[in-house]
Amino acid sequence: MAKAGSVDGIPCLWMRGGTSKGAYFLASDLPTDEVSRDALLLRIMGSPDPRQIDGIGGADPLTSKVAILSPSTRDDADVDYLFLQVFVDQPVVSGAQGCGNILAGVGPVAIERGLVAAAGEVTPVRIHMLNTGEVAVATVATPGGRVSYRGDAAIDGVPGTAAAVPLMFQNIAGSMSGALLPTGRAVDVIEGVECTLIDNGMPCVIMRAGDFGLTGQESREALEAATGVKARIEAIRLIAGPMMNLGDVAAKSVPKMTLVSAPRSGGAISTRSFIPHRAHASIGVFAAISVATACTLPGSPAAGLAHLPEDGRFAIEHPSGAAEVLIERGSDGQMLRAGTLRTARKLFDGRVFAD
Repeated sequence: MAKAGSVDGIPCLWMRGGTSKGAYFLASDLPTDEVSRDALLLRIMGSPDPRQIDGIGGADPLTSKVAILSPSTRDDADVDYLFLQVFVDQPVVSGAQGCGNILAGVGPVAIERGLVAAAGEVTPVRIHMLNTGEVAVATVATPGGRVSYRGDAAIDGVPGTAAAVPLMFQNIAGSMSGALLPTGRAVDVIEGVECTLIDNGMPCVIMRAGDFGLTGQESREALEAATGVKARIEAIRLIAGPMMNLGDVAAKSVPKMTLVSAPRSGGAISTRSFIPHRAHASIGVFAAISVATACTLPGSPAAGLAHLPEDGRFAIEHPSGAAEVLIERGSDGQMLRAGTLRTARKLFDGRVFAD
């Protein structure tokens, strides 16, 4: 194992996963002690610094992410995946939530690093998501026994096309809070604002943009500048955290805060999200699944604004386009599976240095 600060550097794959970028490591190449590991990752990313000028981070939460892979500890999975969010301007590394975008790169990396053998033209990779305990199945293109990143799949928020990486999830309700609706209600009123506290893969607080004097179509820059609105949203978040069984969330990156409005581009609903303090350029995979699920809850803020699709394919509009969510339900109306389509691309493979 390369030690922290080693002149030999640390093996690292830098990948785009979905609409995020991150550093992918094998657990065996990092310190086993969390304190040492986190200190190393902060150095690698260049945090805390708004520009991350002394590291490989991209000065944005979406480009300051880490995936750590290891052989799976479960019989029903091929690889274990731990997601870590490295804060940009704070000395914080958080594993409080998963990341469905970075997840899109886990299957390809598992094959690239020899944790999973390619099996024909496409290879299914069963991924144990350590942050939440669930298993996701990623389908990776492996023509000729090698990962291919070339393809004609397009996702909003990413220019061009790449090979499709379908992701399907089961049993993700209550991933961190213990229940789909941790309060048992589709609507809670916090600080005078109607909210849906929901966790279908990602703990989210969903509110009408109009209740904050917004149209819901504001740009990311406009939301970043709306300090009064952000303060109100944070006040609600701090109250919602304990209600969602998340405890004191002042220093946590969950729950995510999502403002919803009527769709404008033919989708199911329009969103503007905070992760949790910065305005999101798009929307996370699990957050999109949670929002789509909220659209189906009668009386909820999202349901009152949504246009529900007949085929179960929810286009969740966001500032960069739309994220497609597929919801499959049984005859009793219970959700069976939820999924999405992402893409990933290898950007570089080499060694990263912390000194």
